[in-house]
Amino acid sequence: MDATNQLRTVNVTRYILALREGGSLPALADADDGFKYVVKFRGAGHLEKALIAELLGGEIARLMGFKVPELVYAELDPAFGRTEGDEEIQDLLQGSQGLNLALHFLSGAINFDPLVTEVDAQTASEIVWLDAFITNVDRTFKNTNMLMWHKELWLIDHGASFFFHHSWVNWEKHALSPFTYIKDHVLLPQATMLDKANTKFKSILTEEALRNIVNLIPDTWLISPDGSESPESMREVYAQFLIRRIANSEIFVKEAQDARKVLI
Repeated sequence: MDATNQLRTVNVTRYILALREGGSLPALADADDGFKYVVKFRGAGHLEKALIAELLGGEIARLMGFKVPELVYAELDPAFGRTEGDEEIQDLLQGSQGLNLALHFLSGAINFDPLVTEVDAQTASEIVWLDAFITNVDRTFKNTNMLMWHKELWLIDHGASFFFHHSWVNWEKHALSPFTYIKDHVLLPQATMLDKANTKFKSILTEEALRNIVNLIPDTWLISPDGSESPESMREVYAQFLIRRIANSEIFVKEAQDARKVLI
């Protein structure tokens, strides 16, 4: 099932600026609804898989109650970017024709600095739980992937989540993994309430809710590595990964708790 009608779709009208902080060359761009967006391109680094991770991670975080910029599908016309002088960017745009993903641009937002802004234990625990759940290898001191906007904490950039899908093998094993990368999480030292977060989110992230989010993945992003799987069967893998992972959440919660003990 193609569920692209469940998020707004905008047409990118003007390429403003390449955002070179990351390796995937997202861009600040104007769209035909009058707003600015940070566009993630399907022709970049990890191709459609990065967009799938961004979509799933962002919408799961939103369902959990976190502040996340609005995600929209961003349509890129074949003629777009032909006047771009940078050859690398022009190649990226040509390889990203069709449906991409974009985040509403938070004008004036500043990067979260853990040395400047203190995060309470409950919030820290809930963010650590989220990232362990979706296997997000970012949100470290090096790359916090959080913004402060109007004195509130916003979560961004979930494209490095669900790393199992880059190999697309043994997803059942990955669903039950403890996620050892959580030891590098920027908020782990403050995450003293992981059991409470676990109880809270197991009731929020129901199978129906998770399937509704998985159904947002467009057919055109679901490309089987060997051509043997349909978009529907690939969606089912994502759904089952999430359903099994939350059913066994004590595994990754314990890993986070043990990693925190080592830190302190």
